[in-house]
Amino acid sequence: MTANPLLQDWTTPFELPPFAEISPSHFEEAFELAMAEAKADILRIADQDTAPDFENTIVALETSGEQLTKVARTFFNLTGADTNEDLQKIERDIAPKLARHSSEMLLNAPLYKRIAALWDQRETLGLTEEEARVLERYHKMFQRAGAGLDGAEKDRMAEISQRLATLGTSFSQNVLKDESDYQLVLETDEDRAGLPDFLLAAAEEAAKERGLAGKHVITLSRSSIEPFLQFSTNRRLREEAFRAWSSRGENGGETDNLDIISETLTLRSEKARLLGFENFAAFKLDDSMAKTPDNVRALLTKVWAPAVAQARDEEAKLEAMAVSGGENHKIEAWDWRFYSEKVRKAEHDLDETELKPYLQLDSIIDAAFDTASRLFGLSFRELEGLPVYHPDVRVFEVLNANGDHVGLFLGDYFARPSKRSGAWMSAFRSQHKLKGDVSPIIVNVMNFSKGAPGEATLLTFDDARTLFHEFGHGLHGLLSNVTYPMISGTSVARDFVELPSQLYEHWLSEPEVLSKYAVHYKTGEQMPVELLDKLLAAANFNTGFQTVEYTACALVDLELHLLDSPKEMDVADFEVQELKKIGMPDAIAMRHRIPHFQHIFSGDSYSAGYYSYMWSEVMDADAFGAFKEAGNIFDPATADRLLKHIYSAGGRPDPEETYIAFRGRAPKIDALLEKRGFAA
Repeated sequence: MTANPLLQDWTTPFELPPFAEISPSHFEEAFELAMAEAKADILRIADQDTAPDFENTIVALETSGEQLTKVARTFFNLTGADTNEDLQKIERDIAPKLARHSSEMLLNAPLYKRIAALWDQRETLGLTEEEARVLERYHKMFQRAGAGLDGAEKDRMAEISQRLATLGTSFSQNVLKDESDYQLVLETDEDRAGLPDFLLAAAEEAAKERGLAGKHVITLSRSSIEPFLQFSTNRRLREEAFRAWSSRGENGGETDNLDIISETLTLRSEKARLLGFENFAAFKLDDSMAKTPDNVRALLTKVWAPAVAQARDEEAKLEAMAVSGGENHKIEAWDWRFYSEKVRKAEHDLDETELKPYLQLDSIIDAAFDTASRLFGLSFRELEGLPVYHPDVRVFEVLNANGDHVGLFLGDYFARPSKRSGAWMSAFRSQHKLKGDVSPIIVNVMNFSKGAPGEATLLTFDDARTLFHEFGHGLHGLLSNVTYPMISGTSVARDFVELPSQLYEHWLSEPEVLSKYAVHYKTGEQMPVELLDKLLAAANFNTGFQTVEYTACALVDLELHLLDSPKEMDVADFEVQELKKIGMPDAIAMRHRIPHFQHIFSGDSYSAGYYSYMWSEVMDADAFGAFKEAGNIFDPATADRLLKHIYSAGGRPDPEETYIAFRGRAPKIDALLEKRGFAA
């Protein structure tokens, strides 16, 4: 039998996974053997006779299960970015097994006893700041998993964890199935009316990928559906496409998520009560910067009122624009982007078709890299011929100012049916120093519509902002400089993790960056000054709409996880009633409706935590002010503080303390309100 490549030492360049040698069947064997090996590691640590110390317990835990970590990271990066039916079947099977494996470790009484003993002695152990933080995170992790419960309660916690893992996997796969199955085929001139050349080219390429060469297809990828809603003059097709986009996860049949949602919420509520919390939101927020649901609601409410007021003003302008064009219908959700584009053109003499030729993907990548070079002294060298999981993936070696290797950065930019929607950063390997200098392998995954063969891929300004956002996450992983994997890179509080990414977005909007990298994809000419000025002047255009569609999601997420008895809930009715309660404008839909809200139901990383983007935005808006106050958006002293206290620190410091160390004070919400164009 051929040796399983997942279980061998990887001799590939930079120890990248040998993707070409890996088949789905390898994962089944690899997971079983790696879990058995990891379990043996845990039992050796838990059952040793030697008294617990930091080295034989915490460091031992940090180096345990290395094979399982390697296999799991490879697998879940593939199931997100380039999945297939075989991988999905394995994912459904392995999710509860991994949850059971995790529970067996976290609920191991002798192991928790060792950690608790170290925690009780922490003041006398002579730990460094980083060691103390790692011990604190282990103690907190075990407590929050239920290690302090009695036997029957531990058993129930394990059952809940396994079931939640299964439900999260099913939820994610259902959304992907609804997305990949849908295609709006544009057959006639009427179907294609109003669509600009760049969108037609992308739709032609999407059709070709789906075996419909010579036709045009709109998919449910955001980079396809949003410009269609923006430009199509065919209102009937706009409505059809929007309803398909909006109804993902609630179409009945095998891919319906409504029962999954109610069961997930019921189990989360039970888990929280077992751990002594009133509800899941209280449990989740206890280990965050926000601390309590009341604090989250206070922030969101403060932004909600001015956002709704501005959105209603925006809606009135859209209605007036529709009337001026001879239309007398009310503005619906599938109309907003269409008329908004017309209003922007009228108010700012600016439209997407004018901008997009200057926002080519390769130039925006260069802009993101150059910004990192000017801030942190990094350089990026593209490497050819390395193993990748899909031909579209690009690989860059990241070097520091001395030319030393920092890590690898993988860019996977294009939408495809095998990739889940959205954009994210992940790691095939995280930085740490427990076994020498282990360098990170970081990946950014996007869903941009690919240009036609031989043609540049053109982005909207929102696409370009997304690229900068995810690259900010990528830098957080690449620049990590810690000893222990537990606190490496993005292993920070959920409502702090968006700070490095959202802060990085600010540089894209600076004339110093845009004037250099916004160049016409055909002529190479820089964006005209007058067009650049119009773009920046329109920075807060439609901000009411954008804030409302996001904040509604955050408020609904919070309320879902405050429910006492979610078991019998009617998900659709709950959404309607909550939006009515907060005064959601009829013409605006949630950015993520509950049935496809993957942030909170495909796993629980953002559950009761979708607010974190705004919590972090308070900090990012305030943090960029430090550069403005220095009079230089690349001020070396400010950039050094940013690197030391934010991008390289991982989870070592307390987030509030490290922000103050960078900024000199706590953040002010006024900066966020000003950034979004609302009165403070």
